[in-house]
Amino acid sequence: QVQLQESGPGLVKPSQTLSLTCTVSGGSITTNYYYWNWIRQPPGKGLEWIGYISYSGSTYYSPSLKSRTSISRDTSKNQFTLQLSSVTPEDTAVYYCARVYADGPSISYDYWGQGTQVTVSS
Repeated sequence: QVQLQESGPGLVKPSQTLSLTCTVSGGSITTNYYYWNWIRQPPGKGLEWIGYISYSGSTYYSPSLKSRTSISRDTSKNQFTLQLSSVTPEDTAVYYCARVYADGPSISYDYWGQGTQVTVSS
């Protein structure tokens, strides 16, 4: 059974960098065709995809957040990390990590973390 668990500070000051880690158990983040994603949900709004790091280490980010986003990984710890710089109160949200399986036309979000609340406030 694959499990994902987000961790990181729940409160970040404006202009600082938000940093969250997703720890994966029950499966390796280097296994072919799996993509490791960050998604967020601001209060009262829908889900917003932030970006992913692939099984090979390649990354892809939402164009709207690309200039402020970096996703990296530590394969020795089976973790991947989100960094979002220059945060504002509009970055307040519940942040989720999730695994996506993608092999040709087949794409599925099959495992999610429980989510972690991040509030941006001074």
